[in-house]
Amino acid sequence: MSFESLNLHSDLLKALTELGYSSPTDVQKQAIPMALKGEDVMAGAQTGTGKTAAFSLPLLQRLLTLPSQAEQSAQNVADKPSGHPIRALILTPTRELAQQVYDSMTAYAKYTDLKVAVAYGGTSMNVQVKALNAGADILVATPGRLLDHVFNRSVSLSEVETFVLDEADRMLDMGFIVDIQRIMKRMPDERQTLFFSATFSKQVKKLAFDILSEPKMVEVTPANTAAETVAQMVYPVDKHRKAELLAYLIGSRNWQQVLVFTKTKQGSDKLAKDLGLDGIKAVSINGDKSQGARQRALDEFKSGKVRVLVATDVAARGLDIEQLEYVVNFDMPYKAEDYVHRIGRTGRAGMTGHAITLMSLDEEWALKAIEELLDTRIPQQWLEGYEPDPTLIETQSVHRGAAAEKRRAKAKSKIHQNRGKHVRRR
Repeated sequence: MSFESLNLHSDLLKALTELGYSSPTDVQKQAIPMALKGEDVMAGAQTGTGKTAAFSLPLLQRLLTLPSQAEQSAQNVADKPSGHPIRALILTPTRELAQQVYDSMTAYAKYTDLKVAVAYGGTSMNVQVKALNAGADILVATPGRLLDHVFNRSVSLSEVETFVLDEADRMLDMGFIVDIQRIMKRMPDERQTLFFSATFSKQVKKLAFDILSEPKMVEVTPANTAAETVAQMVYPVDKHRKAELLAYLIGSRNWQQVLVFTKTKQGSDKLAKDLGLDGIKAVSINGDKSQGARQRALDEFKSGKVRVLVATDVAARGLDIEQLEYVVNFDMPYKAEDYVHRIGRTGRAGMTGHAITLMSLDEEWALKAIEELLDTRIPQQWLEGYEPDPTLIETQSVHRGAAAEKRRAKAKSKIHQNRGKHVRRR
């Protein structure tokens, strides 16, 4: 199948050819024809499967070939509603993903007259308002900043014809459900909705059926699965030696571009500093850094100026890094589903990748949860010189028991003190 066989507009085909797109991916083959018919689509697709083009191309085709609601109902400019209505809205969970989708959408629409705008936090509202005032047809936005513009009356959602909710599972994980509901109330009931998610929990499915109308299902990869192109390995190691082992792996195996995940913002900064002390150039991105600093760090990583990018889950969401070969879980994720998102950064577009997990013995419960989610056993290997010390778990258990005993003794003491006070009051 070719993109020509999908009956896409010639202006879109010209842009795709220039971008080097030869044939559609599986998700594009399934989703584009459905979306072109005006159907609501509920798609399960991981990052790297081509999902951005799967919703962008039919969206652009619709805007190119169908008259807008304003054109159908208004006879002149004065009849149009105020607030600079947009025709299509793409909602993403993070700044990085919003920028990525905006860049892709702009590239696809290069030979059309359609205007694309982007709005996310951490950057100037005034610049975004100026772009919206210029008359954007399509807006790519994060929920919070979009609502800022709605309340500021710099954008109107009253004429949205196509609504895309990208990475819906991450939207819910980040607590955007209330914002999404507020946004939904401001859009017409009669619209097309395209819903994309890498995983499908009960909450995600409920959200989908709340906002979709008789959706067509697209399932490129089974829900909650890791890409077959990603080789996974777990290295058990003592917690205090994780940074040492990571530096050894990067140096001895000559890994050139490594994305590392940590649980916390402070952890990401510390690890980047520790790797630097070992002679490995590393930068960190997290929610405490400005958008400019995060973009500079990402640019340095992509260009090869630094070998390691250390990130938290939220900061790394939506990162588009071509040919990324190595992803490392320095800390186990809080949720098993996040493991799928993390390792989805590599092995993209049919390329091979490696997902390495450094697991301390007290994190085995997290590995079990991941293996239950994936319904598979992830291979483990003990590296010589970095074998974990089993007695540490026993020591930790003793410490936990001693701490619990202290808490019980303290509680008993308080009870006796309170009884004494009660007797004295009598």
